[in-house]
Amino acid sequence: MNGRALLVSSLLATGAAAQSVCPARDVWPDGDWQQQPVTGKDAAIAELESYAFTLEGELYGRKGLHTNGLVVIHRGVLVYERYARGFSADNRHLSWSVAKSVSSALVGIAARDGLLHPDDSVCAHLPEYEGTEACGITVKHAITFATGLDWVEDYENGNYQTSSVLSMLFGVGSGDQLRHILTHRFSARPGQQWRYSTGDAALASAVAKRALEKKYGADPFWPALFDVIGMRDVVVEQDVKGTPLGGSCVYATPREFAKFGYLFLNDGCWNGTRVLPEGWVAASTTPSEAFVDFGTAADQYPSGYSWWLGVPVPERQVPSRWPDVPADTFAAQGHWGQRIIVVPSEDLVVVRVGDDREEPMNTNDLLKRVLEVVR
Repeated sequence: MNGRALLVSSLLATGAAAQSVCPARDVWPDGDWQQQPVTGKDAAIAELESYAFTLEGELYGRKGLHTNGLVVIHRGVLVYERYARGFSADNRHLSWSVAKSVSSALVGIAARDGLLHPDDSVCAHLPEYEGTEACGITVKHAITFATGLDWVEDYENGNYQTSSVLSMLFGVGSGDQLRHILTHRFSARPGQQWRYSTGDAALASAVAKRALEKKYGADPFWPALFDVIGMRDVVVEQDVKGTPLGGSCVYATPREFAKFGYLFLNDGCWNGTRVLPEGWVAASTTPSEAFVDFGTAADQYPSGYSWWLGVPVPERQVPSRWPDVPADTFAAQGHWGQRIIVVPSEDLVVVRVGDDREEPMNTNDLLKRVLEVVR
């Protein structure tokens, strides 16, 4: 076990390096966000907008950055907000893989309540798979992309016939997505591979739902998380078997996604209440044991518990992916440029939703411009 893994294990076991009490803060968006627009930064705002809102040509051509909404929360207050092309503050937006970070948080809440442990076999919560090879997968494997399943994460530019994720969402696997995931072959033993996988995240959300149902009943994600932090208009798609599509299909407004980021900015606490267990945010934002042991420089970002990190991982020759922003930055990121960016050292949350097709929004380039606005 490497040093990072030992650190994470210690955090979860004792909470020693985490905040034992919730951060003191005067401003909480229990309803809507307080607003205080930035003033005196016209040049910085113009530079931000010239970068973020650059759609060229026809709406559905999607050349340039097709930003639908951009929200900036600084010191607990909404200081910048802009929408484009008919989108508004009231429109829910598809999060794509931002949903993976939400699913990981739901696992954390179940752990806080003693309903599961990250080292549990997934079969402890999915008894219909007892006795299968799937039982070698733990909950932690699922939230760190380490199940070992031979998953093919191809999208519109890949081969539709071999894509595991397209088959799960839209093809033959869509009727029973959990079965589709757990009947994949293994390309490595669980814990002996890092492979980005929407299937792993969907598996994590299924386990979280089964565990949380024991305390919160049907539709447990709302009383366990969304209602607690005021995400009142969230939609989580599920298949016909009731499996949540927690790898990609969570919808919310940009302001609501900002509340999820604010939860992580505040060590998993909300207005004095600990929502996530002590140490969970620290573990979520530390490169996982699986990534450190098996990730490569070809993998886009280091990850913790389904959050993306800009820190270098010298053990794997992985450089910093966000060289122009604070090292403590972490982000939930989704296809076509969905972003929830959290910067604890700047007391900052940034949410960007869009529909990029040529190149997705670059987190480093967006954030360095936002910092010029708020600093």
